[in-house]
Amino acid sequence: MTDPHASLRVDVERIYHHLLSIEEMWENTIIRVHPQQSASATNLLHYLALRCEDLRDLQDDLHNAGLSSLASSESHALRQVQAVLQRLGANIPENEISPIDYPMASRLIHQRASALFGPKVNPNIPHLMVTFDSGLATDYAGVKALVQAGMNIARINCAHDGPDAWRAMIANVHKASRATGHACKIYLDLAGPKIRTAILGKGRKKGRMKLLPDDRFLLAEAGAKFNPKDKVVGCTLPGVVKDLRPGDRVLFDDGLFEAVVEKCDGMLANLRLTRASAPKARIKAEKGINFPDTELSVSSLTEFDKSVIPFALEHADIVGFSFVRQAQEVAELQKLLRRKKSHTPPLVLKIETYDAVQNLPALLLQGMTEPAFGVMIARGDLAVEIGFERLSEVQEEILWLCEAAHVPVIWATQVLETLNKSGIATRSEVTDAARAAHAECVMLNKGKHLLAVLATLRDILHRSGGHHLKKRYVFRPLNIAERFLNKSL
Repeated sequence: MTDPHASLRVDVERIYHHLLSIEEMWENTIIRVHPQQSASATNLLHYLALRCEDLRDLQDDLHNAGLSSLASSESHALRQVQAVLQRLGANIPENEISPIDYPMASRLIHQRASALFGPKVNPNIPHLMVTFDSGLATDYAGVKALVQAGMNIARINCAHDGPDAWRAMIANVHKASRATGHACKIYLDLAGPKIRTAILGKGRKKGRMKLLPDDRFLLAEAGAKFNPKDKVVGCTLPGVVKDLRPGDRVLFDDGLFEAVVEKCDGMLANLRLTRASAPKARIKAEKGINFPDTELSVSSLTEFDKSVIPFALEHADIVGFSFVRQAQEVAELQKLLRRKKSHTPPLVLKIETYDAVQNLPALLLQGMTEPAFGVMIARGDLAVEIGFERLSEVQEEILWLCEAAHVPVIWATQVLETLNKSGIATRSEVTDAARAAHAECVMLNKGKHLLAVLATLRDILHRSGGHHLKKRYVFRPLNIAERFLNKSL
């Protein structure tokens, strides 16, 4: 009698052997990670291999045959393929069965989230991180209220204030934790390269410059020579302008203004404004600048960040690496954090640039040289860099790869932002907040209504937490996977 699933088995066996070949090819990389991470590194490589193929037709065939379509297999890719083969009649020797099955993968992610963020108070919702503003350095009652409302991690942004204020915030957190009996970890965010505008030419006295679409203006580094009557926007980070090339986009003020480089000459670049989306078409000083098309040569780890390391080693439970782009930058920061052998705070890699998304597999494997680390989907700058229309797709891809690596994820930026600022949530942001249940931790920004936000978020996450695993994805080829694995060929 003809086996109706013979061709299906051939297809799945081909995929199975491809996953095994990738594991063998990347053996030296797996050996390099921390021993506690080797199984996770292996699974990440299996998943990347799986996502190099267009499996949509095969998934339909598997589904029609009543078998697993390999969807939701991120955390245990090889074992899921083996299970399908066994259902199709293949005999896989016991010693070849992958130890990373779904229960073990779930335990690994849970253990690493607990190591990073502390034990969960409520097992049904993610950990909750709150960004501190300057006022909480002198507002113990406010900090205590946040701890009582469910804050598990206090985030201190080193781009603002200074060591005295940070120390006061930390003291308030520790005091509130002792008073309430609720643990709360300290998360220190390194500032990263601060790329901000300065108005140097026309409009500099008022700190703003009027620009309309098709207007030409200059982007200048400190020390550049130009006519004071020209329209000139300064860039506060040295070494950026020389990396620009004609055709590169430059975004200002969270993407409200978009320009394109027409000419670049050392410390000066000629730009043409292509879009102005602000109600008043004025670029102001101290606004952010993004370069989504430019490969910047400046390091994401600044001298200021390095100066903060001793404070972080003394006080931080977790350290956030802002604007990370390359694996070697992670290695440099890991080395600095190992200086104090008695306490090496784990890293959180903040994915907020186009380069970080493209290099995510390499960043994850470098992170795995330590026993624990995390990833933050920093959706503010990330949306500006990759385009708002791609944010939903890209944040999903980050979640998949982090689950494959068994890495805890922080869902960050503008969660219930309108509620936080005005006291009333919008329908769309409630839906967005529900998706945060996919992550192990949710970060809230500063705001006037943080206690209301915490209460609302806990309620939303509790209701949606039981549903977020009930999903089915189709596997078209994933560009991140193809790009990373093909580098070795």
